[in-house]
Amino acid sequence: MNLTELGQKVGLTLHDKLLFQQAFTHTSYAHERKGERGQPDNERLEFLGDAVLELTVSEYLYERFPNMKEGDLTRMRARIVCEPSLATFAKELDFGRYVRLGKGEELTGGRTRPALLADVFEAFIGALYLEKGLGGVKHFLRSIIFARIDDRWLARATDAKSQLQEAVQQEHLGILEYQIVDVKGPAHDRKFVAEVWLAGHRLGTGTGRSKKEAEQRAASEGLKAFRKSKE
Repeated sequence: MNLTELGQKVGLTLHDKLLFQQAFTHTSYAHERKGERGQPDNERLEFLGDAVLELTVSEYLYERFPNMKEGDLTRMRARIVCEPSLATFAKELDFGRYVRLGKGEELTGGRTRPALLADVFEAFIGALYLEKGLGGVKHFLRSIIFARIDDRWLARATDAKSQLQEAVQQEHLGILEYQIVDVKGPAHDRKFVAEVWLAGHRLGTGTGRSKKEAEQRAASEGLKAFRKSKE
């Protein structure tokens, strides 16, 4: 691992090569070399990094949006630390090139697999915390993640269709489909009825003065049903 190059990518000077090498060591690589010494995988660092991300992102959102309600803060945090977002950050930093993989994982495209990249990102945060503390993690996050949290992020965090889409994607449950099933009222006072479906099952129904509003309300109902099914 070229630690100097990695440090340049993340805007920090890194020192503990073995620590960051572990952060980029997949279980498949460690398993293939389980008879060798000094080949720990990154799962423990991933565990630590997950907790550090939750704390630092929560603190940032709490301070930046003093009037935002708890529910909206929770949804925005979930958008930031979800697998698709973390995988995107890892791809933009080219973390895939540093990952140490077993032969089988390498052959099946593990280096670009979103779930693997998201785990590596969390492991890197864990390693960064151990070397630099919370201050170092916050410095890194300010330039890589927090700078992305603008009005568009805020709008998407409170958008029911986006929230439902992300919830479904995280569970790999399939593709959502929206249908306008009815139009009521005269031309000057139309009311549209929308339904949202997933894998042949209707999740929710909503009514609105526009197709977009009806779909949002259907998504909101669907999101409630989806979350209740996970309780």
